[in-house]
Amino acid sequence: MLDIRGLYQLNYILMRKPFIAANWKMNKTVGETQSFLNEFISLVQDVKDVDIVIAPPFTSLYTVSSIIKNTNIQLSAQDVFYEDKGAYTGEVSPVMLTDIGCKHVIIGHSERRQYFKETDEIINRKIKAARKHNLGVIFCIGESLEEREAGKTFDVLKREIEEGLKDISAANIVDSIVVAYEPIWAIGTGKTATTEQAQEAHKYIRERLASLYGSKANEIRILYGGSVTSDNIDSLMACADVDGALVGGASLKADSFSRILKFRR
Repeated sequence: MLDIRGLYQLNYILMRKPFIAANWKMNKTVGETQSFLNEFISLVQDVKDVDIVIAPPFTSLYTVSSIIKNTNIQLSAQDVFYEDKGAYTGEVSPVMLTDIGCKHVIIGHSERRQYFKETDEIINRKIKAARKHNLGVIFCIGESLEEREAGKTFDVLKREIEEGLKDISAANIVDSIVVAYEPIWAIGTGKTATTEQAQEAHKYIRERLASLYGSKANEIRILYGGSVTSDNIDSLMACADVDGALVGGASLKADSFSRILKFRR
């Protein structure tokens, strides 16, 4: 029997619609993108209870945008710059992304932090720029193996949440920003956090969000990312504070990604 508090928490869990996004990273040409979608759309046309998002490389954004019209699939970019226009060679603005049909953008991915030296300040500026133009944000956070082994996981998450969401209001986060917990040591390594590790981190993240946004934190969706596959999605989605997934390699094949979207709790 659930007590009143348990029923209250369960009510919030049921309110949070699962959000599962494919991050293709630097994969798929335009032709490969078309082939994927030709197979994928029919496989997931009956999935109505999950927000389905695909983040292709920039070169395929227009192709995906054109093909997914009138489907249950939403488009995301993998990155964005924090200015609307200007002399920023190689960058893409939030204005350009919304113009092409993007509904979301990934910000703060560990590969951007690691390889391109993006700081919490830069990530915060990008989030503000995206929200200025009504782009939904997939805000990525997570610790390295060294940080986890040193017992600094919660310290890292606390800093990245507080600095990344600095001056972001509650009105600008619920239904507009999802948080993706991606333990860096699990990304592309085949090593997935255990359900206990995932739930522990997600629970802590929700507590930190509550310190910033009060009860609104119960409405914010928190995704897990890090070697998500069709084999482990069911157990991950069974965790109370796991509201979806940011999927890398397993999203590159239509059959495996469609199975992930049809997870069973």
